Amino acid sequence: MVETERSLRRTRTGVVVSDKMDKTVLVSVERKISHPLYGRTMRNTAKFKAHDQGNECSVGDRVRIMETRPLSKDKRWRVTEIVEKAR
Repeated sequence: MVETERSLRRTRTGVVVSDKMDKTVLVSVERKISHPLYGRTMRNTAKFKAHDQGNECSVGDRVRIMETRPLSKDKRWRVTEIVEKAR
């Protein structure tokens, strides 16, 4: 039997803005887009609830999150690594 490799999953890098939930953090991901008509660069912010198994993340940490199966009503992402701890 040949093992098929998992398809590549989407990853994002963002900042933890809330860690008040148990095993869940709220991650704010910012991206820059160009306005379709005027060409001005704009900032778009999206917030994702991500699963943090060990409750290791704190507010201000820069983390990398990966898309996964639905874990609850709103959680579809999980924290894969803490890129930079908050000071």
